Amino acid sequence: MSEDTEMGLYEAMSTLRAVRRLRPDPIPDDVLRRVLQAACWAPTGGNQQPWRVIVVRSDERKEALAAIYGPEWARYVQGSQRRLEGLEGDELARRQRIIAAGDHLADHLAEAPVILLFCADFRAMAVTDAKLDRISLVGGGSVYPPVQNAMLACVAEGLGCTLTTLHCFREADVKTALDIPEEWATAAMVPIGYPVLTGHGPISRRGPAELAFDDAFGTPLAI
Repeated sequence: MSEDTEMGLYEAMSTLRAVRRLRPDPIPDDVLRRVLQAACWAPTGGNQQPWRVIVVRSDERKEALAAIYGPEWARYVQGSQRRLEGLEGDELARRQRIIAAGDHLADHLAEAPVILLFCADFRAMAVTDAKLDRISLVGGGSVYPPVQNAMLACVAEGLGCTLTTLHCFREADVKTALDIPEEWATAAMVPIGYPVLTGHGPISRRGPAELAFDDAFGTPLAI
């Protein structure tokens, strides 16, 4: 990446929005290597790096993933359509744009130049909350930071990307399609490519005033 294309970390984080309309243009090897290196720099529990990423580029494998993903997206959209009831104006239009972009991704997933499929090995994770009476969260801390790093690198490289986990509903089929060993779990699918439209840009998120507390849960932050 040349100095002309470098961007600051805060700019990358504040513009990492889902980009689902991707051109089929190939990604140069040096660009792809930098994205993958960024993933490798991410912290993991005990520095074990209990994750791997499959860089899916062959037409056959991408088509297999698209055949798995498409029906799951269609089911997801059915639920989303019900949630649109009662919305109107700008909010309705925004949600409809998101669904339209998701439809495009589902219809053209196999055309993305690269699909990153992140996997995790629970045997190498320090899952300190495994015995708590709730769904475990800690293990994800050893795989999703690499996913985030890769996506931030995509922003810096001018690549569009989005994170989806809908493939997990059919994990057995994904494992068969990509020859993933039984003991490995799938964690995230990230199609990447140069954007059809403007790509990444300003995002809408709640800020520290709503999400951060001072010393104890529920205490407003005094900064």
